[in-house]
This record gives sequence, structure tokens and C-alpha cells, in this order.
Amino acid sequence: MNNRLSTLGLCIRAGKLVTGFDAVVEEIKSPKKKVCGVLIASDLSEKTKKEVRFECGRAEVTVTEIPETLDELKEITGKRTGVIAVLDAGLYGSVVKSITH
Repeated sequence: MNNRLSTLGLCIRAGKLVTGFDAVVEEIKSPKKKVCGVLIASDLSEKTKKEVRFECGRAEVTVTEIPETLDELKEITGKRTGVIAVLDAGLYGSVVKSITH
């Protein structure tokens, strides 16, 4: 398991992850918005990527595409989803940093 997936597993255990398009958009629009960033799977449909970027742009939330696929994310989250919101800035930073290294 790579460092990025390990960090996502830590996010789950810490209760700092929201998965699924609808749940993530709801969290982004929440008045008590805690979303530090949104991750999208590499094989997510272009239409869904565009919708996620639109919603995140309106809420000024950063979106990062990660190399993992929907199936790889399912192994960690238990749900086949390509849209994940991270609710902790440090953990989000760790995931993003792992992409560039």
C-alpha cells in the first residue's frame, strides 16, 4: 500500500473523510464547511470531474486528481467512489505532497 492510500486510511479512522459525489457536494455547501480539499480518482468520468471542479470552484475548495482508480479507492473506503473530501488540512496536504514525490 502506498503512502497516499495509507494516509486516506488514517483519514477514515480519524473521521476526516467524506466519500461520494452527493455527500461531498453537501459538505462543501454546508455553512459549517470543513472541507480542506477534494480528491478525485484518475478514472472518474470527465463529466463528473467537471461537476466536482465547478462545485469546488464556487466554494473555493481545492480539487486534486490522484493517480488511484475507483477500484483502488474502494479497497480503502469500502465504497466505489471517485470523489473524496478531506476534512483535515494536514492530512490533505500529506496526500497532495505524496503525488509530487
